Amino acid sequence: MTTAAATDIVQTVAASLPYLRRYARALTGNQGTGDLYAVAALEALLEEPEVISDPASAKIALFHAFHLVWSSAGAPLGQADTVLSRRAQDHMAGLTANSREALLLFAVEGFQHDEISWIMRIAPEEASNLIDAAKREMLRSVAGSVLVIEDEAIIAMDIQGIVAGMGHRVTGIARTRSTAVDLASRDRPDLILADIQLADKSSGIDAVKDILSQFDEIPVIFITGFPERLLTGKRPEPAFLIAKPYTEDQVRSAVSQAMFFASTETLLAAPTPQWARG
Repeated sequence: MTTAAATDIVQTVAASLPYLRRYARALTGNQGTGDLYAVAALEALLEEPEVISDPASAKIALFHAFHLVWSSAGAPLGQADTVLSRRAQDHMAGLTANSREALLLFAVEGFQHDEISWIMRIAPEEASNLIDAAKREMLRSVAGSVLVIEDEAIIAMDIQGIVAGMGHRVTGIARTRSTAVDLASRDRPDLILADIQLADKSSGIDAVKDILSQFDEIPVIFITGFPERLLTGKRPEPAFLIAKPYTEDQVRSAVSQAMFFASTETLLAAPTPQWARG
């Protein structure tokens, strides 16, 4: 392997670590526990660097190393560090065995079925079946109200259409921090979809913090062109993060998961969304 290729591999692994931490936190329900196994995976990979043949496979190899370390330890869950994490653990525990791994790798981390099969060492068909099983079981999710914080009108309308098409009610669209806080105060949302940079140069992150200071925990999905700004290793970090440009399937998957994880008895049962039928 050339020096340039080795450097590229190191850079790819380093760039992938924030996303492994996000995945590990979602899988274990606890950032500290997730980080513990993420570090162990990195150490295992450093002990056998020859398993990475080229930079293109570095991220997959890193996630595979995590899978080996975590599963060999008995696939443990950490003590839930937030109310939403505890709900997520409770809901995910009811899914088909191994399907939560496959689902998170696919819907959150964006791996394809053949990549998931390599990470989990299962057949591509089994990876596909596990993802489908998780999606079916997640249809126990609920319909609720969604606040969209987005200053670009076209994107806001697109997100509104996707969310409404899934059977959720959009409480409003906010282009600024102050508007977002005002809308949330008047109509408490069950879910927040937020961009980072808003029209008046205010921050969607600050808007979310203001809203969460008023209410019990509300699931938040950040849709941003700068995911690295939120995956810094500093608390708090988002459980749901979509990078721009996004796809409709990514938004649907994230919204479905967020509603599924945070469902409570106060929300109304949802009809099966059109996109998930069949």
